[in-house]
Amino acid sequence: MGPGALEVADIFRVHGPAFRLAQRSHLSLGQLKVMTAIEQCRTAALGGHVLRCPDCQHDQVSYNSCRNRHCPKCQSHAAKRWLEARQADLLPVDYYHVVFTLPAPISDIAYYNKAVVYGLLFEIAAETLVSTGFATLA
Repeated sequence: MGPGALEVADIFRVHGPAFRLAQRSHLSLGQLKVMTAIEQCRTAALGGHVLRCPDCQHDQVSYNSCRNRHCPKCQSHAAKRWLEARQADLLPVDYYHVVFTLPAPISDIAYYNKAVVYGLLFEIAAETLVSTGFATLA
């Protein structure tokens, strides 16, 4: 990302408090911790150190990273390496990305019945893919 590019941390800092409030009954402690880690990553909140050029005496502040496995700043290189390694696992065939969405009223029910609703969604999605010729069940 270039300078001035919008980052996930920027979105969390601006909209995170309202999102946390609106979704307080749906967010786990782990999810809240991830949001906080991403917000604080490479900021003064996590501390840092000053690098000084011995020739020109120019100082550069370098802030510490959160090192959270969900942080896009900290894990982008690891994710890139993982994706490159997975390229060797791919078969020489066409791949398709198919998205199935739930209507809002059913999505609301899914918050409280995840296993049942998503189990049904995957079952119906598989049937749909097979009946339209996108996939075959072995």
